Amino acid sequence: MRPNCHLLTIALILLLGTAWGCREKKPQAPPHPAARDLPQLKDSGRLVILTLYSSTSYFIYRGQDMGFQYELAQQFAESLGLELEVKVAKNVADLEQKLLDGEGDLIAYNLPITKEGRNWVTYCGNEVITHQVIVQRSGRRSLKDVTELVGKRVYVKPGKYYERLTNLNQELGGGILIQKVASDSIGTEDLIAQVSRGEIQYTVADNDIARLNATYYPNLDTRLSISFDQRSSWAVRPDCPLLAQAADEWQKKNATSPAYTASMKRYFETSKSLPHTPILSLREGKISHYDDLFKKYAKEIGWDWRLLASLAYKESNFDTTAVSWAGAKGLMQLMPSTAHAMGMPPGKEHNAEESVKAAVKYLGITAKSFTRIPEPERINFILASYNSGIGHVLDAMALAEKYGKDQYVWKDNVEKYILLKSQEEYFTDSVCKFGYFRGAETYAFVRDIMGRYEQYKEKIKP
Repeated sequence: MRPNCHLLTIALILLLGTAWGCREKKPQAPPHPAARDLPQLKDSGRLVILTLYSSTSYFIYRGQDMGFQYELAQQFAESLGLELEVKVAKNVADLEQKLLDGEGDLIAYNLPITKEGRNWVTYCGNEVITHQVIVQRSGRRSLKDVTELVGKRVYVKPGKYYERLTNLNQELGGGILIQKVASDSIGTEDLIAQVSRGEIQYTVADNDIARLNATYYPNLDTRLSISFDQRSSWAVRPDCPLLAQAADEWQKKNATSPAYTASMKRYFETSKSLPHTPILSLREGKISHYDDLFKKYAKEIGWDWRLLASLAYKESNFDTTAVSWAGAKGLMQLMPSTAHAMGMPPGKEHNAEESVKAAVKYLGITAKSFTRIPEPERINFILASYNSGIGHVLDAMALAEKYGKDQYVWKDNVEKYILLKSQEEYFTDSVCKFGYFRGAETYAFVRDIMGRYEQYKEKIKP
């Protein structure tokens, strides 16, 4: 054999050997720092969880960390005597990668349990069963069986909901009118709201998301299942067996605990809306029993007292004993930590004057963050911040500027982007710093208060 041919043959053999070796090589978890199992975590005094922004896992509301999965993780950390630190990933794949890279200790999210996933992580802790359901308005005409979907128009987002509905349609022999909603500005929770308002008849959601939204819209029926059950749970790295064991043991003990029950009720059972009543006495020119307080303290920030009354009406229906699903208390529904930071003495959350005084101080401090916005436009930004926390408003302003809207005008400008903060495309944008937010509530909050204020000005003397 000529030398060149010999060299070519050797090269070919090496190339084939390399290719064969690549075919045989199995996926392996990337290298990560030294194992941080339970003993190491206790030495550090800290548990780092990985999660995703969503209405059921983790979000920031009025400056407070909230979310069902977050609260459970907090309870677990406390049971171990550890401080909790939260890191948010972009998506499920990023969750798993960050765990394997050692950026966190535990995934606190409903991670689907799969055979393939067992090669990479150890499932443990909070395990739940989820399935997809039809979201429809309740009543005598609500569907009771999947066969009744034939001839019905169902609006769904692309992805797993569309795929399941398509498969179900094939199983039924066709006939479901599937409307794919491709717009990035409309998400699953927006479609649920449209069902509640009667704008569309049906959509599809995971049962936990459907249950949570039913606490905002009590006219919804979410009982009709259209998929098989999917098991989901938390997860840790395979080299953390003691942490996995601790999570499993905690879950068994915690499932019936008062703390777990309270969190379950807060997100999936407690109504998020308050009943409202009309003006106390139009003939006497009274909005509420607390008008004197509104008149006294509104002057401190240069507000019309009727605007402050409209805010209180929206927050508590003038009920000093009110406690919201999120833990806000009293006439002005301040979060306890905010109220105390404003000088309210502990235990006075339900005192009407202390509540109004603290709220006015908070409104005044908030106003200083929007000095570049002239009155009366600034009022909209202050009210929005009172409802959502200032961070989400700043995010919406940044998005408005990025997409060519006026960041100093609320209506039809910044309010549009507070709405879009529930959409992954927007709350993961690089200009956003505060993640997911259910902006529909803040959007309605500002409009309701300002609309009612105009009514008060027409009917009630200054």
